[in-house]
Amino acid sequence: MTQAHNTHHSSNYLAKLFMTHRTRVKICGITRSEDLQAAIAAGADAIGLVFYDKSPRFVSAETAASLLPAIPPFVTSVGLFVNATSEEVMAIVGTAPVSMLQFHGDETIDQCCHAAKAVNRPFMRAIRMKPGMTGADLLEYEHSYRAASRLFSGILLDAFVDGYGGGGKVFDWSLIPKELAPRVVLSGGLSVQNATEAVLQVRPHAVDVSSGVELSKGIKDPVKISEFIRAVRAAEHG
Repeated sequence: MTQAHNTHHSSNYLAKLFMTHRTRVKICGITRSEDLQAAIAAGADAIGLVFYDKSPRFVSAETAASLLPAIPPFVTSVGLFVNATSEEVMAIVGTAPVSMLQFHGDETIDQCCHAAKAVNRPFMRAIRMKPGMTGADLLEYEHSYRAASRLFSGILLDAFVDGYGGGGKVFDWSLIPKELAPRVVLSGGLSVQNATEAVLQVRPHAVDVSSGVELSKGIKDPVKISEFIRAVRAAEHG
């Protein structure tokens, strides 16, 4: 077998690997044990617990602590915070030791880094896509956070609406730079209907869904969870 043939074979293999990248799936806003079990059974890679008391998907630290033991190895538990102080994060993580933090409010870089350091947890920063925001802005956000803390894990992109959270709204995915897409978590208005298209267009590292797999606010639909994950998988061979 010639070196040229080996090189061609390797290139084809790498191309195939790229086309079959496994997109990670986070099911956010879990409030009940049965919803947690449904997400795990369907193949979710991460579970989101909302510690923002104004959210209809809010869970107390005590409720979260009762859910965490059911999460198996290699499924990440993510605690979502909105404008919480470091002391509040410490108190919640002390009771409910989630694996990762997600900051979804108006926190500064310093506030995010300080809270993450206080509990020694990696963190994601949610960026709500305000009108006029550009791809260059997103790259700058990522660079700034990565330079500021070794605990920074990546950015999650969500739609901008009044209040906090995407509110089931989709933003313009074409704003995401191609070089950034393989590292981002895509959120905002995702559902069974658009999950395949979203993954095909953006090719993100992961997708995050909440309202798109619900029966009502805070109550998940096991059928929608399963169908959503199947829709994501369908894109991986597209």
